[in-house]
Amino acid sequence: MTAQSAQKKNNQKKAKTAITPTREENFPEWYQNVIKAADMAENAPVRGCMIIKPYGYAVWENFQRELDRRIKDEGVKNAYFPLLIPLSYIAKEAEHIDGFAKECAVVTHHRLEAAPDGKGLVPAGELTEPMIIRPTSETIIGETIAKWVTSYRDLPLKLNQWANVMRWEMRPRLFLRTAEFLWQEGHNAFATAEESNADARRMLEVYAEFSRNVLAIPVIEGEKTPEERFPGAMATYTIEAILQDGKALQSGTSHDLGQTFSRSAGIRYQSQDGAEELAWTTSWGMSSRMVGGLIMTHGDDDGMQMPPKVAPHHVVIIPIVHDDGDRAKILDYAETLARRLKELNIRVEMDASDRKTPDKLWGAIKQGVPVRVEIGRREMEEGNVTHTRRDIGRDSKTTESTDAFCNKITAMLDGMQEEMYQAALTRTNAMLHDAKSLDEARQFFSEKSSIGQLRMDAAFLQEDAFEKLQKDFAVTPRCLPFADEGKKVIVGKAY
Repeated sequence: MTAQSAQKKNNQKKAKTAITPTREENFPEWYQNVIKAADMAENAPVRGCMIIKPYGYAVWENFQRELDRRIKDEGVKNAYFPLLIPLSYIAKEAEHIDGFAKECAVVTHHRLEAAPDGKGLVPAGELTEPMIIRPTSETIIGETIAKWVTSYRDLPLKLNQWANVMRWEMRPRLFLRTAEFLWQEGHNAFATAEESNADARRMLEVYAEFSRNVLAIPVIEGEKTPEERFPGAMATYTIEAILQDGKALQSGTSHDLGQTFSRSAGIRYQSQDGAEELAWTTSWGMSSRMVGGLIMTHGDDDGMQMPPKVAPHHVVIIPIVHDDGDRAKILDYAETLARRLKELNIRVEMDASDRKTPDKLWGAIKQGVPVRVEIGRREMEEGNVTHTRRDIGRDSKTTESTDAFCNKITAMLDGMQEEMYQAALTRTNAMLHDAKSLDEARQFFSEKSSIGQLRMDAAFLQEDAFEKLQKDFAVTPRCLPFADEGKKVIVGKAY
């Protein structure tokens, strides 16, 4: 390294960043500050819940749009089921309720009355049966499917709902863990065990493709260990992401439920030979916690970086007006460019506010808008635009004609999407380490400088020393990767 390049690197380290503390200094606090700086969400007055602000919700809408199309391509139809689930429905499946019992929010009354002392309101009208605010909907959807399915001709039945759920969260963190969160949950029913297992595996493939190609998040596909399975499932399949701090994020799960919920809900059908059979079911879900995964995968010390496919805006246009006499002409020029880009299906935001130009630029940087366009008098007079890529920064700043920019913008965004994925993949691979023994694993987790997940022989799961390893270092088995045919297990800290 030359003295000049070393000095440049040193200066970059000293350069002021938009987000403090930096990722290296305090990753959890950095994460919260990125959300605040990007104006994505904030804590709600209801404990453990969040308010998703318009910019954050726009990310979720693009997420939803892209995933919903993929779900429908699998022959699944959307429906909606009640938020409140009778306790008796959930209690039919003992293992299921045991898995969620500590997280359930319970509704016991149906009205409020004035308190006896006249101060405030108190619950009144006790319900004949308590209602659970859905933590997940296997039970109530199972009861409904039992009414809809009577013959083999009614199968397969494939349903999905986009909804909110509630799981009482003791340690909330915006997007990653909140008491109420958004998700989709699919619930499919089949005539055979082979069909249900194939469906559970297929829906995991849909999630993996979506994560890689839309969110630009590399994931490891695998099966959960028996201890980590969804309550009541025969098998749980998962995609796991490794984030910038080395922790894993369970990013989407798909469950082969066998006949567990068919038996408790009575989902029976008449087969082709006239016999009465129990159906085989699956369930699968991906939630708004992936917005948190998006931030922890792509954000940097200047804020968020949005993969173009989920970015609320592909391009932000910032008119730069130094003379009020130029304002109308510059704004008209910018509006004309915005219309041209929209015709190319480019999502465009124009910041014509009265904020100072540096504040506009930094606002776009912190929100992670893929491309910033600056238009001043010189650009207007020369028929040009000046644009900068968020992922590269000032080194990408280019001035060229509007025609040249419009001709390249789609390819530019596609290139950014792929480059962001490859950068995340390189980082992920660097944080996946092999351990040949439990002693090596213990040494790895003992060192404060160790970042990432360990890949170990799955046989270690059966040893008493592995249980002690888990307790001593607060690590868990994330999955048995398909790529290793179940012979290896990924172990580490997780969100």
